[in-house]
Amino acid sequence: MTDLFSLWRDDRVPVVLRSTDTSPFGRKVRMAAEILGLAHRIERQTADTLDTGDTLRHQNPLGKMPCLLVGGEAIFDSAVILDLLDAVAGGGRLVPRAGTDRFRALTRARLADGVTDAALLMVYEGRFREEGAPRGERWLAHQRGKIERALATFETSPPPADRPDLVAITLAAALGYLDWRKPVPWRGDHPRLAAWLEDFSDATPAFRQTERSYA
Repeated sequence: MTDLFSLWRDDRVPVVLRSTDTSPFGRKVRMAAEILGLAHRIERQTADTLDTGDTLRHQNPLGKMPCLLVGGEAIFDSAVILDLLDAVAGGGRLVPRAGTDRFRALTRARLADGVTDAALLMVYEGRFREEGAPRGERWLAHQRGKIERALATFETSPPPADRPDLVAITLAAALGYLDWRKPVPWRGDHPRLAAWLEDFSDATPAFRQTERSYA
């Protein structure tokens, strides 16, 4: 099997991102690619997770996006893709290469991903609910609690706004999704985090560049 980095360095080998413009996890990948100067290497190709005929289900058996195809080899999910992009860019730019700081960063990034996961599940509750069926209030409250506890943690200690690393990119994508879908009203209870997002947006052009499709 050919080395992934050799494939990436060969401009004849296609690198394709299967996602949508509105996927928060896809947005993470697009943001990281812009920040690392790798966006020019990636072709974007829309995916439809509900289409049984979409090749996404063959590329990622889970049928989830984003999925990065490097010469046809599928890399997923977004956290793994960001780790690959960081390595391609030389390593250590998004997350420390090793040691305690690496595991702390990975844990905080996973907490931010958990906000997006819970928000998506709240959106899906309405999208997949059978017509006439009551709202799953217990389920919604369960997911809402995850979001509120995670945001409270970041409100106390947000990442540096001027350093677009793994944690900041993941958190910004999560908050951007909350602003768009509005599963919970988060800004009023988290003023420090709201200010952080504005500062991150000002310091990181890739945040606004990947936001256009949300309009």
